[in-house]
Parts: sequence; C-alpha cells; structure tokens
Amino acid sequence: MQSLSPHRFCVAPMMDLTDRHARFFLRLLSRRARLYTEMITTGALLHGDTPRFLRFDPAEHPLAIQLGGSDPVALAQCARMAEDSGYDEVNLNAGCPSDRVKSGRFGACLMAEPDLVADCMAAMIEAVDIPVTLKTRIGIDRDESTDRLYALVEAVRATGCSVFIIHARKAWLDGLSPKENREVPPLRYDVVAELKRAHPDLTIVLNGGLTTAEQCVELLTQVDGVMLGREAYYNPWLLAAVDPLLFGEAAPVASREEAVEHLLPYVHRELATGTPLSAMTRHVLGLYQAVPGARHWRRTLSEEVHRAGADARLLHRALEHVVSRQEAAAPVV
Repeated sequence: MQSLSPHRFCVAPMMDLTDRHARFFLRLLSRRARLYTEMITTGALLHGDTPRFLRFDPAEHPLAIQLGGSDPVALAQCARMAEDSGYDEVNLNAGCPSDRVKSGRFGACLMAEPDLVADCMAAMIEAVDIPVTLKTRIGIDRDESTDRLYALVEAVRATGCSVFIIHARKAWLDGLSPKENREVPPLRYDVVAELKRAHPDLTIVLNGGLTTAEQCVELLTQVDGVMLGREAYYNPWLLAAVDPLLFGEAAPVASREEAVEHLLPYVHRELATGTPLSAMTRHVLGLYQAVPGARHWRRTLSEEVHRAGADARLLHRALEHVVSRQEAAAPVV
C-alpha cells in the first residue's frame, strides 16, 4: 500500500485562533491532522517574548511553525530556534493578504518576488534538518494568468523545497480586507490540481473553502493533501471524521463529551500555572455546532467564564446544559 503523505490533512495557521490551547484541543479530535501555529513574524520571535511564541505541548505533534518575514538571515535564525524547540516543520507565509503584512514586505506580496522567496527558503533549508515548506496563493491582484504561481514554484523547488500549500484563491492586495480575501476572489481548485499534474514529484496541498471530511476525500484524488481553516476551528467536531475517513484509523474519541473529559486535565494544569480559563474555553465554543444544546453550551461558557471562582467545573456545567437539551429534544418512544 502506498504510504500516505504526512500533509494529507492539515489545519491551517490562523491568526488569533490557532494558539497552543486551540491546537491541544484539536489534537484530541484527530491524531493524524498536521497542526500549524499562528503566523509568527521574525521580528516578534527575535525581539519579543520568544518562549511564549515557541511554547507548545508535546501532544500537539505533528506540529509546524509558520513564520512571516522576508529577510533570509532572520528567517534562518528563527528556523533554527523552531527546530531547537522541537517543531516538526517550518512554513513560510507567502499568502497572507493583510495590509500590515504587505507593509512589512511579507505574506502574499512576496509572490511578486520569487527570487527573494527562494533566497529565504534556501537560507532556512540550509539552517535546519526539518522540512521547510511554503504556503502561498494561486496569484495576486487581477492578473488571470498562472505564470506568477509557476514562477514562484519553480524558483522555490530549486532550493530543495518539495511541499507547497496552495490557497486556491488569488490575493487581491488593492482594497479587500483579509476576511474579504478569504471569500471574494473565486476558488480555483482546478489551478491547484493542474499544478500537481505539472509537478508530480512535489507534494501539493490544497487550501481554501473546504468544509467537510467527505469533500477532502474527493479532492485527495487530485492533490496530495488538504488544509482546512476556519471550518476546522468553528466546527471542530468534523476533525473526528478525519482519522477514519482519510487514514483508515479509529477516531481518538467517540463523542464530544469524551473530548471534553480528555481536555479537563489540561485545563487543570494550565489554570495551576496562571492561564486564564477563557484562554482555553474560547476555543471549544464550536464543539456542539449545529446539534441540540449548542446555544446553551456557548452561552454557559461565554457568560460564566469571567465570574469569580470560575474553574474547570464550568465545562461540566456546560455539558449538563447540553445533555438536558438533547434529552428534551429526543423523540419519545
């Protein structure tokens, strides 16, 4: 049997969302999903609270760190720091379209500078032994050709990089907000599939607009891997289908309630070190998305988390509300 790519299913790096608490929770739902940090700029890592940015729980493996920057020397230094901290992969962001990223000369605007991106990738590859990968878009602005994408891939593959994560939308850098850039430019899965056909030796991971594990299974006939973003975060229970459907393995938990029970020891440990309860509960609000009791789950956690004395027992109270609503909604036999 052909071995499956370690990038077969990934959860995207998402600013303000995929912090270490979110990643620990998501890991409870899938053993095989490859997790990514929020994008961390080289400046923040080199001159900010470095231990905080690099910290993660061993349970999060396989885990990649995403870096933002365009200085090869700084990126190489940060890549070494990531490897020394135990990360499994370093990923360079060449796809984020926000104005702040553009003004800092990194993110999607780097698609216009393939030689610079190649220099950055070469410096990191030289600096570390773990894989160095690239995340980008299919293009920028209103240019309808794929020449820019292919020029970038060709320049970067020459450095030894073999894994490319492609968001199947262009990044419009001339007026759209980051949210609009996730929704307005049309999805072009065909462009990503054609890139894979043109480069069968490369690992091509498709990102953008994916919402179900079943959809992922279908697209995996055309690419090596898929990456889900906000759907995986706001409707995390879908990850429970990943291991069975995409890897042929049993899910690590059989129910949402079991996932919460497995999360509780982590919550206790983190509370003991001074982590606010809200830093953890905010990442589980979507666990009961679209099932009876979801609104009561969210309301209990959101309204009571800041009350004096709130602790891990709040999760049990929220579960009780869910169970009572589900029992009320169950048909009478």
